[in-house]
Amino acid sequence: MEDWKRNGRAFWTLGSPATFWLVVFFLAPLAYLLVLSFSSKAVIDGQVSVNDYAYLTGIDNYVRTLNPDIISIFLRTLWWSALATIACLLVGYPIAFAICFMPERWRPLALLLIVLPFWINLLIRTYALKTVLGARGLVGGSLNAILEPFGMQADIIGTTPAVIFGLVYVFLPFMILPLYSTIERLDKSYLEASLDLGASQFQTFYKVTLPLTMPGIVTGLILVFIPCLGMFLISDELGGTTSWMIGNVIQSQFGSSNDWPFGSALSFVLMLLTIIVLFIQWYVQNHSKGVGAQ
Repeated sequence: MEDWKRNGRAFWTLGSPATFWLVVFFLAPLAYLLVLSFSSKAVIDGQVSVNDYAYLTGIDNYVRTLNPDIISIFLRTLWWSALATIACLLVGYPIAFAICFMPERWRPLALLLIVLPFWINLLIRTYALKTVLGARGLVGGSLNAILEPFGMQADIIGTTPAVIFGLVYVFLPFMILPLYSTIERLDKSYLEASLDLGASQFQTFYKVTLPLTMPGIVTGLILVFIPCLGMFLISDELGGTTSWMIGNVIQSQFGSSNDWPFGSALSFVLMLLTIIVLFIQWYVQNHSKGVGAQ
């Protein structure tokens, strides 16, 4: 590939639209939110303005994020996101493994079934899941039919398991696809050699398969965990106000509460957590000896 400096005109011709889009629709709004996070609502004629702001007034919004209620919501978000991510791994790994070892003519169909939910809007899928888990839905109704003879009734909607189940339902494909990509490139002769040398199936999986597929595992964990951190629709519809995640708090600040400075500060704190997670992924992947590691 020729040096881009020798063909600067062609480079900027091809790169300018993407650069313009990135600057105008991503970097500029992000810079505005950063300034807004250090601002506060303006006081005009002794009253707090609804739409006007006093810019760069201090770090009060970041101090507010240390409120115990906000910290508890952050911890809840981290915990629920971790549970959903682990559940996706436990469910997705066997599925990805099965797809890799099924007859080749069936693999495209299996992968199609994995990505098929992406063809439907997330809001529609969430409402459908809410109906299924509801008291009259397939899952909720069946559970109530089992518990009814004992004088008990279950209401799944509005509980923590409902939120975690919803997160797993939405983000499971993000775990399966990178795992499939890594397992599919795995040299199967390593597994055969391990078994031939007397290792059990469990030893082969733990000492050979798992380390070699670690890059796919780490990628899947990141692809699931980070979107879970910012999700607010699932917890809002399946969990209710008592099961808010930090995404719900941020959404409310930009919506009903109309407190954009505080919402901006919360967004950047969440972004900092995301950067920390990405750094951990970079460190693990660069120290891994699995398939695809450098």
